[in-house]
Amino acid sequence: MITIEQQIRNLLIEQIKKHDIPFEGEIVIEKSKDPLHGDYASNVAMQLTRVLKRNPREIASLLISDIDSSLFDKIEIAGPGFINFFVKQDSLKGIIEQIVTLNDHYGENDFGNHQKVNVEFVSANPTGDLHLGHARNAAIGDSICRILEKCNFDVTREYYINDAGNQIDNLAKSIRARYHEILENNPNYPFPEDGYHGEDIYFITKQIIDEVGDKYLNDSEEGYQFFKKRGRELELDKLINDLKMFRVHFDVFSSELDIRNQGAVEQVLEKLKNHIYLQDGAYFLKTTDYGDDKDRVLIKKDGAYTYLLPDIAYHQNKLNRNFDLLIDCLGADHHGYIARMKAALEMLGYSSSKLEIELIQMVRLFKDGEEYKMSKRTGNAVSLKELCEETSIDSVRYFFVSRASSSHLDYDIDASKKMEASNPVYYAQYAHARLASLLEQGKDINLDLTGDLLNEKKEKELLKIIIEFPLEIVDAAKNRAPYKITNYIQKLATAINEFYTVCRVIDRNNLKLSSARLGLCLASKITLKNALDLVGVAAPERM
Repeated sequence: MITIEQQIRNLLIEQIKKHDIPFEGEIVIEKSKDPLHGDYASNVAMQLTRVLKRNPREIASLLISDIDSSLFDKIEIAGPGFINFFVKQDSLKGIIEQIVTLNDHYGENDFGNHQKVNVEFVSANPTGDLHLGHARNAAIGDSICRILEKCNFDVTREYYINDAGNQIDNLAKSIRARYHEILENNPNYPFPEDGYHGEDIYFITKQIIDEVGDKYLNDSEEGYQFFKKRGRELELDKLINDLKMFRVHFDVFSSELDIRNQGAVEQVLEKLKNHIYLQDGAYFLKTTDYGDDKDRVLIKKDGAYTYLLPDIAYHQNKLNRNFDLLIDCLGADHHGYIARMKAALEMLGYSSSKLEIELIQMVRLFKDGEEYKMSKRTGNAVSLKELCEETSIDSVRYFFVSRASSSHLDYDIDASKKMEASNPVYYAQYAHARLASLLEQGKDINLDLTGDLLNEKKEKELLKIIIEFPLEIVDAAKNRAPYKITNYIQKLATAINEFYTVCRVIDRNNLKLSSARLGLCLASKITLKNALDLVGVAAPERM
């Protein structure tokens, strides 16, 4: 469907061509914040000042002098040269039938133009439960994917398994210690210094005993490698199941171990050899040549690779799969990672613009007015699964994307469970359930989808908001910003509630008006459901 914003842009493009104005930039159309300034505005006249070397008000006057104004009540020039468009109510009404026809597809657009995008997120080490940082990463990463898909990007969700480093060695050692402890009833069996003490290790070890019994009680390299392989598999299965519960799935799981075994690290070293130097027994990558603040170690004095080297090989692996863009969702502590990875990609012949890194700040939990750090059940940090059980999946997903990823988030467990308007999740879901109830009550009334009888102020305001939905999605996609969708959801829910309060939807003495208002209810319900889906939140029919 073509939105009004797109129609205005097309009209301005026609005018620019008609007057032979050389212009290749993007024409910006913005929603007016003040109704006195119309519904939409453009600064295109000011953009053309440098080209035409004329006063922007004169340029604006030229552009609108013979423009097709059939969509508008009026078009005016304001300030230094803004063009304000006042949309006719009749132009808004046709949206209802379009939304009902499109249903789940409403909001889809071609902004992405089938570009292939790889979004890597979560990528937690398979050594324990998913915790709050992983949870926010999952919520934001998955929402970015949903938004990009709505904009016709070809999205691949990817999870990178760090399974070749010390953390997996420590996992194997931890399982081996629990194995002896359980089978020999020996609570004093030596536990590795950097081992994992979580209860999940105990349960995984019990499962391994169910599978192999005491086969590896006599310590051996074979047993150690089995604990490493099987422990990694069981931990990863647990993470995947928790993510499925959280409504997150992945298309691809890439293993660091596989990348190393394929010789990819050595191949990257060969390609980077002209950018590497030896100093004090270690090999450094000259990332300062590409804007980094210091050169980075690739191979330590003892010959071990730093994490950066296999990460470079992994990113080349992704680019070899012909993605147009890579998006990595990482914790905020990876700030220094951006320059070094972009530098490495440039050394390999890629544009640094091929990689975007979204840094995601941490979450603090609060309960009973105090910060809530440790689980009373396990004594460890609160896990994703436990938090969802304590509150709800909808609450965690919604709140965790409701602020920019670069902003810290305080999550109040008590506030998130309140069934009142102060809880934005409840407020939005209740608005959807209210619309569903109205439509159920009026199911015997034929729907009028023309919008011809919708003349009240709150009806018009609601129409304007639901017609903005595709534009809001594009804005969120451009900025990789799911919080823009939650902002829109709150604005839409408020407009729905105000419409419901002021306008009597079902009036058996005025079925024609009821029919029109129920049509608006259905279009609003579809829009709200689609918006909630973009952030992975359910749209209940009843509450």
